[in-house]
Amino acid sequence: MHPLCHADERSALLQFKESFIINNSTCRFFDDDYLPPVASWTLENSSCCSWDGVDCDKKSGHVIGLELINSCLYGSINSSSSLFQLVHLQLLDLSYNNFHFSQIPSSIGNLAKLKVAFGTGESTLLLASKFLRIFLGMLSFDPSSKRLLELKMPHFESLVQNLTNLEVLFLSLVNIPYPVPSLLANMSSLSFLVLTSCGLLGELPTNIFQLPNAEILYLARNPGLTGNLPDFNRTSHLKYLSVIGTGMSGEIPASIGNLGSLELLFLEFNNFSGLVPPSIGNLSKLTVMALSGNSFRGNLPSFANLNHLAYLDLGSNGFAGPIPFNLMNLTRLTSLKLESNKFQGPIPSSISRLKNLLNLDLSFNNLSGTMELDSLHVLKNLTTLSLSFNKLSLLGKINSSGSFPNLTSLSLASCNLSEFPQYLQNLEKLIYLDLSFNNIHGFVPQWFLETSKETLLILDLSHNFLTGFDQSSLVLPWSRLLTLKIDSNRIQGLLPVPPFSTVSYIISNNSLTGEIPPLICNQTLLQVLDLSKNNLSGQIPECLGNMSNSL
Repeated sequence: MHPLCHADERSALLQFKESFIINNSTCRFFDDDYLPPVASWTLENSSCCSWDGVDCDKKSGHVIGLELINSCLYGSINSSSSLFQLVHLQLLDLSYNNFHFSQIPSSIGNLAKLKVAFGTGESTLLLASKFLRIFLGMLSFDPSSKRLLELKMPHFESLVQNLTNLEVLFLSLVNIPYPVPSLLANMSSLSFLVLTSCGLLGELPTNIFQLPNAEILYLARNPGLTGNLPDFNRTSHLKYLSVIGTGMSGEIPASIGNLGSLELLFLEFNNFSGLVPPSIGNLSKLTVMALSGNSFRGNLPSFANLNHLAYLDLGSNGFAGPIPFNLMNLTRLTSLKLESNKFQGPIPSSISRLKNLLNLDLSFNNLSGTMELDSLHVLKNLTTLSLSFNKLSLLGKINSSGSFPNLTSLSLASCNLSEFPQYLQNLEKLIYLDLSFNNIHGFVPQWFLETSKETLLILDLSHNFLTGFDQSSLVLPWSRLLTLKIDSNRIQGLLPVPPFSTVSYIISNNSLTGEIPPLICNQTLLQVLDLSKNNLSGQIPECLGNMSNSL
C-alpha cells in the first residue's frame, strides 16, 4: 500500500512535468506503444506516491526518489524549477532525456539530503541507486562525444559544499573546464566519484585519493588534469582506480601495495615513469591492470600473487628483460598485452598454460629464437594474436582442423616466414591478417584465396617476394574486404582487381604491366588507390576521374 502523498509535492511534480514537452523522439529504446513514466502523473490520480518513477518514504510520505530514465522529456531545467522544492529527495535519475544543453542549476545544492549524485552529458544530473550498472555502461562511451551539459564555477564548488552527505557523484561527460575543487577532498562520505571526460584542468588535489570511504575513483580522459599519485593508507577501501588519458606523472608509490581491496587499476596514457614497485604484486584481488602508454622502464616485478588477474596491459612502455616465467602462472588471464616494449629472449613455452587467453600481443619487442606455433595452437580461445616485428623465426605446419578456431585477428609481420602458413586454411573467422615484411616467395596459392573469404576485412601482404595470384577469376574473392596492401612485392602481369567492397588498395612498387582494367570502374567505394612504381601503360580509365567525391 502506498503512503499518502503531500499536496505541495504533488503540485511540484506536476509543475515539473508541465515544464517539458513530452516528445517520443527524445526517447530511446521505445516501441510504438511505449509510455514514459511521467504518463501516469495526472490530477485524476492524486496519489503521487503511486506514480511511475516516484518513490515515497513509507512513514512520512515525502518524495525521496525520482527515477525518470528515458521519460521523453524535452526542455530546460533552471534554478526556479519546481524540482528543487522536493527537499527530501535522496535519489534522482533523469538520464536519457533531452535537456537542451542546460547548465546544471546551482539550486541543486538545495537538495541537501541527496546521497547519490550522477550526471551524464546525455541528460542532466543523474542520481541513481543502481549506479554500478549505469557506471559500467559508461565505460565504453566515446571520449570525443559531445558534452551536452556544463557545470560552471562557482556552481561546482557550491554543489560540493552543500551536499555534505553525498556518497556518489557521477558527472561523466559534463563539461567542467576548471580545477577540481579542493573541497571535494573533504567529503568524507564520498565512496563513488566519476568525473570522466569532463575537460577538467589543473592539478588534482592529492587528498582525493585518500578519501576515507572512497571505493571507486574514475577521473579518466581529462588530458588537462595533472598531479601525482599519493602515498596510500592501509585503511583505504579503494576497489576501482582510473586516471586513463590524463596528464598525471611521477612514479607509482611503493605504498600502492597497501590497497588490499583494489580490483581494477587503470593508469593508461599518462606521463608516469620509473620502475613499477614490487609491492604492486601484493594486490591479490586485482583483476585488471592497465599501465600502457607511459614511460615505465626496467624489469617487471613478480606478479606471482596476482591469482585473480584477468587483464594485463603493459604495452607502449620501456619494460625490458625476459618475459617473466611467473606470468605463465596467471591462468585466469584472458588478455596479455606486452607490445611496444624492450622485452628480449624467447617466448616461454609455458605460455601454453594460459588456456583462457583471448588476446595475446607481443609485437614490437626484441623477442628472439625459433618458435613452433604448435606451442600456441593449444590456446583454443584465442581471438587475437600478434607476434609482429620481433626477431622471431616462426615454424608452423599445423594441419589440425582445430587450430585457432576462434581467431579473428592475426599479425605475423616480420616473423621470417618463407611460405603461407598452412594452418591459415583452417581459419574461417579472420577479420584482420598481416603477413607483411616476410620472405614469402612465388604465387599466392589458390587455397589461401579461400581463407576467411566471407569475413576478411583487412589483408596486408606487402614487403614480400610475391609474383602473382594463382587464380582464374578476374576479381579477388574476399567479398567484404576493405583494405588490401600488396605493395613492395614482385607481382607481374596485369593489375589484379580487388573486391568491389574495397576502400583502400595499395599495390605500388611491383612489376605490373599492361593497362588498368576497366573493371576498376566498379570500385564505387574506393578512397585510396596507389599504383605507383609499376610498368603500367595505356590510358587511365575515365571513370577514375568520376570518383572525385570519394577517391
